[in-house]
Amino acid sequence: MVRDRAVTVMSLMALVVVWWGVAAWVATPRTFPGPAAVAAILWSEVTAGPLLAHLGATLTRVVAAFGLAMGLGAVLGVLLGTMPRVNRWIDPWLVVALNLPALIVIVLCYLWIGLNETAAITAVAFNKMATVAVALREGARTLDRPLADMARVYRLSWGARVRHVVLPQLAPYLAGAARNGLAIIWKLVLVVEFLGRPDGIGYQIHLYFQLFDVASVMAYALSFIIVMLTIEYGLLQRWEGHVTRWRMVVA
Repeated sequence: MVRDRAVTVMSLMALVVVWWGVAAWVATPRTFPGPAAVAAILWSEVTAGPLLAHLGATLTRVVAAFGLAMGLGAVLGVLLGTMPRVNRWIDPWLVVALNLPALIVIVLCYLWIGLNETAAITAVAFNKMATVAVALREGARTLDRPLADMARVYRLSWGARVRHVVLPQLAPYLAGAARNGLAIIWKLVLVVEFLGRPDGIGYQIHLYFQLFDVASVMAYALSFIIVMLTIEYGLLQRWEGHVTRWRMVVA
């Protein structure tokens, strides 16, 4: 565990070194600033600027869209995986949803619902819900039926069966869908903010893009990357290891 963390830190440091080397080679701070210049702007925006407020707005949208997509997608996926007849009818809808460009969904939601939070969160959640449903559908198809029959014979309650029989088997699929889903939702939230919200990291990137302020664009992007890495290594990977620990015991 300690060794893995050390490798992760060294890998990130190597990325910063590559960034610094490319910036020094390009030698045009206005179009490709180095890590020191971007870090200085980031610190200034944190201490005296609006970065934290915009970051909070973005994270709120991410959490709302992530929860909606995971909840609805997981329920739909389990239903489709356990009910083949329903799956035959709904599968074409999933194919359409999976291949519909995210930009079209975002624009249509803004046109139909309006330039508001409901439209932004709905667009992001819809774009991710289909992929969650597909992942959980595959997980539901692999559920161990003899194990379910045993739980029924021992007259376990519905809640106990879900907690001790179903969820442990679906945990790897939930973890994979959560990790992949969060990565996609990060990006989509920035797009909806770029196109139609008055705050958030995407809105600030749009603002500095219009001013051709590359350093500020990179500073706001870096703040987002820091939060993303913290969630990935501080929460998601630990949660994934926790929910799949039973596999180590079985092995």
